[in-house]
Amino acid sequence: MSDDNLNAENSSLPEDTEQIARWYVVHTYSGYENKVKANIEKIVENRGMQDQIFEVSVPLKDELEEKNGQKKVVQRKTYPGYVLLKMIMNDETWYVVRNTRGVTSFVGPGSKPVPLSEDEVIAMGIEDSSFNLNLEIGDGVRVSNGPFADSTGVVKEVNEGKRTVVVMLSIFGRETPVELDYTQLERII
Repeated sequence: MSDDNLNAENSSLPEDTEQIARWYVVHTYSGYENKVKANIEKIVENRGMQDQIFEVSVPLKDELEEKNGQKKVVQRKTYPGYVLLKMIMNDETWYVVRNTRGVTSFVGPGSKPVPLSEDEVIAMGIEDSSFNLNLEIGDGVRVSNGPFADSTGVVKEVNEGKRTVVVMLSIFGRETPVELDYTQLERII
């Protein structure tokens, strides 16, 4: 085996570091997901790396919890112990993320980070085609799935950070604001 092949094999980064942003997953200490997210975002801001690390995410899901006879919706981490990053992988970004307090490793064989495939990104609900709805207040929408499927309404509020939209739906003859995920809506033209 030549020296070049040996060095490429032992490198911590893929040989063809891309200049396109891909989603990567890092493993964290249990319960440190939000701290890791905050630390990475602070480092990105301090070092001016906004053009290399675009998004840091701790996906959450809503669960119905009943306590003392009261039902309430609670947000829980979808992937406990993991933080997702949309970033351009290079030596600098790898070093910054890998050496952030609370990060144990990138997900991938050995220490080589492996980006998520497009199918994995869509299946995990991180990004999908319906994210590009470009909805504005006052737009008409149809609910495609969930308990309000086939209902139509008008967009009242758009929260791009949470990827949710508040839609005014007619429920029992009254206009009611309902918060829905982007994935549940289709724009009416």
